[in-house]
Amino acid sequence: MRIKFLFSLLLSAIFIFSAGHCEAGLYPGGKFKFTLPFGKKYNYNNILVTRVIDGDTIELKSRERVRLIGIDTPETYLGPKLERDSERTKRDYKTIIAMGKRATAFTKKLVDRKTVRLEFDIEKKDRYGRLLAYVYLPDGRMLNAEIVKEGFAQVYTFQPNVKYVELFKKLQKEAREDKKGLWGE
Repeated sequence: MRIKFLFSLLLSAIFIFSAGHCEAGLYPGGKFKFTLPFGKKYNYNNILVTRVIDGDTIELKSRERVRLIGIDTPETYLGPKLERDSERTKRDYKTIIAMGKRATAFTKKLVDRKTVRLEFDIEKKDRYGRLLAYVYLPDGRMLNAEIVKEGFAQVYTFQPNVKYVELFKKLQKEAREDKKGLWGE
């Protein structure tokens, strides 16, 4: 009796945990199939972006969030980082949030609902569990670089993930000199 209870409890926990994270469909011949995500491997060379969270964070079809390596865009909501950015830049919250919304719109225009390729550096995840990646658009351009190049982000690197830091610094310098994106404000 106790084993049946524990088994049903385990099955219930798996069902609750996997709600919204499972796949169901039909096998050929009409038989029902149900699979859980445990151990599921995703092809990061060809994966759909389902949502742009902000200018430097996206969400994939796998429901994983990706933090773009090497760049930082302005915040779009109130929080400790917005406070730090405001103190550092001497800009008010409203201005920073407006800039963050512009950066988010730029990122969305480039990548939302598109299939991308991820390139990882030394560390694959950050302390929040987000994937850390360089994201490549269908035409081969690197999203991280495009955002910096057009002036919607600044270089923001953490060791050991610094593979393209020199490229990002060069693009940021050019964007500032040309007063592109946020540098024109």
